[in-house]
Amino acid sequence: MNDKHLTQTRFSNLELSDSILRGLNEANFNHCTPIQDKALPLLLRGKDIAGQAQTGTGKTATFLLATFQHLINELEYEEEDSDDEDDDAEKPHADTVFTQPQTIKYPRAIILAPTRELAIQIHKDAVQLGKHLDLKLALIYGGTDYQKQLDKVKSNVDIIIGTPGRIIDFYKQNAFTLNNVQVTVLDEADRMFDLGFIKDIRYLLRRMPAPDQRLNMLFSATLSYKVTELAYEHMNNPVLVRIESEEVTSKAIQQSAFCPSNQQKLPLLVGILRQYQPQRSIIFVNTKRCAEQLDAYLNANGYKTAALSGDVPQDKRQRLLNDFQENKITLLIATDVAARGLHIADVSHVFNYDLPQDVEDYVHRIGRTARFGASGEAISFICEEYAYSMPDIEDYIGQKIPVKPITADLLAELVIPEKKPASDKPSHHKPRQPRPNPKAKARPSTP
Repeated sequence: MNDKHLTQTRFSNLELSDSILRGLNEANFNHCTPIQDKALPLLLRGKDIAGQAQTGTGKTATFLLATFQHLINELEYEEEDSDDEDDDAEKPHADTVFTQPQTIKYPRAIILAPTRELAIQIHKDAVQLGKHLDLKLALIYGGTDYQKQLDKVKSNVDIIIGTPGRIIDFYKQNAFTLNNVQVTVLDEADRMFDLGFIKDIRYLLRRMPAPDQRLNMLFSATLSYKVTELAYEHMNNPVLVRIESEEVTSKAIQQSAFCPSNQQKLPLLVGILRQYQPQRSIIFVNTKRCAEQLDAYLNANGYKTAALSGDVPQDKRQRLLNDFQENKITLLIATDVAARGLHIADVSHVFNYDLPQDVEDYVHRIGRTARFGASGEAISFICEEYAYSMPDIEDYIGQKIPVKPITADLLAELVIPEKKPASDKPSHHKPRQPRPNPKAKARPSTP
């Protein structure tokens, strides 16, 4: 990590408690990123925030630090208020019997994420930054550990971090109440809309205290009209904080493209991998079948790979991601299930083996590299099947992606897998058309 993406503002100059600063120091976080520099002073004074920033700019630490400090402040205020009441109260008669039921005061904060991977990463960061705080955390997401998570959430946790579906499931079982929520965080709100979670989000928000009785934070890669409308509907006059909104993609990412035929894609990919020899890369594809095909061919040609798609069981998915982070796997082949929410350090290259069919997915895919001030490279294949996506992608990011020539030395001789993958069978399906993009300019149709 380099320091060029940091500001001159030190965390020690903000109104953060000593226990929080201790966790930051041990994580080697000293200076704020731009989103932290702009948002934290407002949040620490109780202002709601709707923040837009590129991926990898420190949004997670922003809302975690603000959540921690708000809960600490509220607890201190409640204790002082309780002491004042005790001082003013008359001594009860010896025969007085107290029958007031014990109220449930938990959870005190809810952090909502669109994907299991992002929820897991937020929880991991919360454990690291809050290691010196007396706060109990619960990680809640679908696909695994149902009873274990249910037992955890029933144990009076301070902060619930999770995906909307399972949180609602547990809430409907009366495992916890939302009556005492003091902090609400919506991370990657635009992705919440994409995945159809917005009804679930509104269901939860409407059962919490009124917006002016809690601290509210919303973060999104894009503050679109629908995201902004959600912010003003369920937040208390949020301040809009935008970081580098004029740049859709980071300048630290070197983007390039090749135009292979469908038959050239596999030899070209292997040839580029041999030439660049990246230590850790993610290869994005559009279908599970393509992921399986690549996995078989790359393994046959000497690469340690793993394929990650939406139907991979959660336990296996997490194991694959851990192997990737620990360099037991050097190439991760993924569908768009992994395009957001993965905070993996030192990913030097991202390959769009298939161009995405949604322009925003391109931005989130290549955002897996060049994180936290590092540099990275994104290489895209403009193939016969998905070439139509490139004009809209270039319109959306506001720049032309340079196309490199395919030279003979880049087309590798391939070792054919012993067992030919089922994905090699010809597919006659038509790719789905991209969603209309209001930001893209109208283009004449090509013959």
